[in-house]
Amino acid sequence: MADYDLVVIGGGPGGYVAAIRAAQLGLRTALIDDNPVLGGTCLRVGCIPSKALLESSELYWQAGHGFGDHGIGVGGLELDLERMMARKDAIVEQLTGGIGMLMKKNKVEVIAGRGRLLGTGKVEVTGTDGSRELSAGHVILAMGSVPVELPNLPFDGRRVISSTEALELDKVPKRLLVVGAGAIGLEMGSVWARLGAEVTVVELLPQIVPFADRQLAQALQRELEGQGLAFKLSSRVTGAKVTSRTVTVTVQSEDGSETLKADRVLVAVGRRPNTRGQGLEEAGVELDERGFVRVDSYRTSVDDVWAIGDLAPGPMLAHKASEEGVAVAERIAGQPGAFDASTVPNVVYTSPELATVGRTEEELKQAEIPYRTGRFHFRANGRAKALGEEAGMVKVLAHRDTDRILGVHMLGPRVSELIAEAVVAMEFAASSEDLARIIHAHPTLSEVVHEAALAVDRRAIHS
Repeated sequence: MADYDLVVIGGGPGGYVAAIRAAQLGLRTALIDDNPVLGGTCLRVGCIPSKALLESSELYWQAGHGFGDHGIGVGGLELDLERMMARKDAIVEQLTGGIGMLMKKNKVEVIAGRGRLLGTGKVEVTGTDGSRELSAGHVILAMGSVPVELPNLPFDGRRVISSTEALELDKVPKRLLVVGAGAIGLEMGSVWARLGAEVTVVELLPQIVPFADRQLAQALQRELEGQGLAFKLSSRVTGAKVTSRTVTVTVQSEDGSETLKADRVLVAVGRRPNTRGQGLEEAGVELDERGFVRVDSYRTSVDDVWAIGDLAPGPMLAHKASEEGVAVAERIAGQPGAFDASTVPNVVYTSPELATVGRTEEELKQAEIPYRTGRFHFRANGRAKALGEEAGMVKVLAHRDTDRILGVHMLGPRVSELIAEAVVAMEFAASSEDLARIIHAHPTLSEVVHEAALAVDRRAIHS
C-alpha cells in the first residue's frame, strides 16, 4: 500500500489548494515544499506583497495629488518606506500563516524539503535531515515558475533585479528602468513611480500588456504616461554595463540606438516553468520546447502524474492554478473535475485597473468570427465621478448572430472586482441581452457593465 493517495510537490496557490481539496475528498495527502513558509511565489513574493505596496503607494500618491480635489489639505507629507514595507510583510505573514493552519485543519501532512519525481508513484524528498522516498497513488506537480533572465542583463540582486527584489527595496530609486510592459512590469513600475522614482519602461512589442484588448491597452498607456511613466515600445535591450552605482543600458528601436542610465533595472520579461533540475525528464515526463509540461487534461506522459499551474500551458495566474488544482484533485477522487480555460480572467492592478476575460476584438477579427461591440465610459458614471476616477471604459463583445458574450474588457476603477460578473455571465453562456436585463444597484460602478451590455444593441441609456 502506498504511503499516500496523493503527494503534491509545491505549496503555492495551485499545490496547497489541490492538497486541501484532495483531503476534503478523503484522500491521504502530503504536500512537499522546500520553503518552510507555504504560499509559493504568489503569497510570499508576488501577488499579495505587490498588491499591498500598490495600495500603500496609491494612497501616498493621492495624498500628494488627489486629496485637494476633495477639500482635504495635506501638509508636510512624508514617506516612511520602512513602515510601508513592514505593513506589506505583516500581511504576507498573516496569510501564509493561515495556510499552515488550513493544512492542519484538513489533515494534510506538510513535508519540508525539495521534492523530486522518481517515476510513477515515487517521490524523493531531500531536507535538512537527509533524503527519503515516498510512495503515492498519484502525484501532482505544482512547482510554479521563476523569472526569466535576459542573457545580456543577468540578475545580480542589487542593480539588475527581478520582481522579488523590487518588492524589498530599502529606498526609492531615483531612476528605475523596467524591461517588460506586462502586468509585473507595469505594477512594480507604478509602485515606485508613485513613490517618486523616474520610471522608464522598455517593451519589445508595439503594445503594453500584449494579452489585452488593443484599445484598452493604449488607453492604459496614456493614463500611465500622465502619471509620469515613460514608454519605449518596439524596443529591445542590446547591451548593458553594470557598476556599483548605476546600470547603463543600450536600447535599440526602429529609430536607432540610445543609451539609458538607471539606478536599478527591473527585468520583468516574463516567467518560465520551474521544471529544470526537478527530475521530470529523467522520470519520463515530457516537456515542450519552452519547458512546459506536456499534458492531456493535466495528465502528464507518466501514469498518475499530473501537472498544474505555471507548469501547464496557459496564463501564469494564481487563480488559474488554484482552479486547476481543485479540478485535478476531484478527478483523482473520481469526480468530473470541471475547468473552463476560456473564462479565466486576467487583471493588471495599475491605476486605472485593467481586467479582461474571453476574446479580444483582434482575436475575433483574426478568427473571422462575426461580432458586435458595446462600449460605455466611466466618465458618464455617477459613482466614478464621486470617486474622482473617471478614466476608462467597459467593452462587451457579443456574437453578431447568437448574441452570446465572447469577451469583456475593462479599464477603470476597481474593475478587478467587476470582471467577476462577466466571468459568471460567460460561464452560463449568457448573451449581452441577458447581461443588459440584470438590474444593477445605483449608483455603482457596475452600472458601466450594464450600459456596455445595452450598447451592444445600441440602446445604452446614458450615452
